[in-house]
Amino acid sequence: MAIVPALCTTFKKELMTATHNFATNGNTFRLALYAESSGGKSNTTATLGAATTAYTTTGEVDNSGSYAAGGGELTKVAPTNSGTTAITDFADISFTTASITAMGALIYNDTASNNAAVAVLDFTTNKTSTSGTFTIQFPTADASNAIIRIA
Repeated sequence: MAIVPALCTTFKKELMTATHNFATNGNTFRLALYAESSGGKSNTTATLGAATTAYTTTGEVDNSGSYAAGGGELTKVAPTNSGTTAITDFADISFTTASITAMGALIYNDTASNNAAVAVLDFTTNKTSTSGTFTIQFPTADASNAIIRIA
């Protein structure tokens, strides 16, 4: 169906129950890549958005190069404030020697018992690497652009 960018609704509630710890020594977060049209595992299509509650293999891109099911571990940047907005970010992540076509990604908490969803990223168009490096570059960590921000 579609990949719609969003902070997942369950993530917002789980912040209130201390499910997610973004401190540098806190939970482990991962990023998995998804295809919006055929091209994912078993030619399935990803449907991701605000209602996504957990990591899923449905529509995830096939293993290639350094990319494997479940995606890659994200390196956290310690949470901080920018004015009245709380922000957290991740270092850019790359998958090498990979042949990948992806339309979006899911950030999820690998430490949570249910691999709790955090955020859905939409690349707007297919992004591709052919036996090369597939990189996700996160935006500037400020009040207007950080990947996770609470105003």
